[in-house]
Amino acid sequence: MRHGIWGAKRCPLASPIMDMYNVPNPPMPACPPGLEYLLQVDQLLIKQKVELVEALVGFESNNKYEVQNSMGQNVFYAVEENDCLSRQCCGPMRSFVIRVLDNFGHEVITVTRPLKCMSCCFPCCLQELEVQSPPGNTVGYITQQWHPFVPKFIIQNEKWEPVLKIHGPFCGWNCLPDIDFEIMTMDEVNKIGKISKQWTGLLREAFTDSDNFGVQFPMDLDVRMKAVMIGACFLIDFMFFESNN
Repeated sequence: MRHGIWGAKRCPLASPIMDMYNVPNPPMPACPPGLEYLLQVDQLLIKQKVELVEALVGFESNNKYEVQNSMGQNVFYAVEENDCLSRQCCGPMRSFVIRVLDNFGHEVITVTRPLKCMSCCFPCCLQELEVQSPPGNTVGYITQQWHPFVPKFIIQNEKWEPVLKIHGPFCGWNCLPDIDFEIMTMDEVNKIGKISKQWTGLLREAFTDSDNFGVQFPMDLDVRMKAVMIGACFLIDFMFFESNN
């Protein structure tokens, strides 16, 4: 008697065992190429590089940043792109494109800010930022919420759906050595991280506009939202700490 198509007798235990191995694994969260390292970290340090010409003569140059891990190792580099006229005439309100590069020089994140006026008196002039990773593929947005005294932002995904909130300190905080912007859940009940502007020393604070930021977030936060948090650091820097010294 033939058993089965090929004439071989089928073992009654073979089917369950094979079915067990054929069960697909649950899908992993999408990770844009170049951001794999962000899966392993829950904090980053973003350091703006001091420009000698800017410090000495006040000529505004393109901002440059180093993104480091907790051990001080460079993970990414970030370079601002715009024209000289915008930098000198528009100052911290200027539009920009910031390209974030890995250690091999490959662009992994693109941050774009349109030109908008900044005024707490006019809620129609609210700031926003778009974050792409890889370039051309939007992963999220940062939009400012109007408030007369407290900086507030909403972190949104690529569909403009709210994901998280950022709350800054009450006005009059420029005298503080470290300034924290808290990352909150949408119900504003739980604090899950923060963006901190860190004191860099009296001379550097007085004569340059270069700043250091620390950003902390949950290890299991969507890697795309981690990329958006890097963009949030740039926006906060320009809005509150960039000046023509």
